[in-house]
Amino acid sequence: MAQQNPGERRTMRTSVKGPLMFSAFFAVLAFFAVLIFASGGSAKAPRFDLAFTGAGIAFIVTLVIAAMLSMSYKENAEHLGKGSGVNLSSRRPASSPQQAPQQEESDGGTPAH
Repeated sequence: MAQQNPGERRTMRTSVKGPLMFSAFFAVLAFFAVLIFASGGSAKAPRFDLAFTGAGIAFIVTLVIAAMLSMSYKENAEHLGKGSGVNLSSRRPASSPQQAPQQEESDGGTPAH
């Protein structure tokens, strides 16, 4: 869960404003898109009923998706950001295939394949 302290300002992730603004933006976008495309041309009356219905649906759907995404957010474990990963260094590893034959020849043995 998110760390919340009473009296302190919430971050955008723990605040209610973020998902509401996100949902309101898509609701307004859906309202104008449905208002323009559902009327069928300039000779016909605009369909405000369909525009409000589309805006409501867009608002609810995006709000539910944003809520599910914010609830599923989880911080990574601290040990995952430490250590040397596979692709973190451009340095060659100690036992590369090019160095192996030189080491075996210096031992006087034959390479085992």
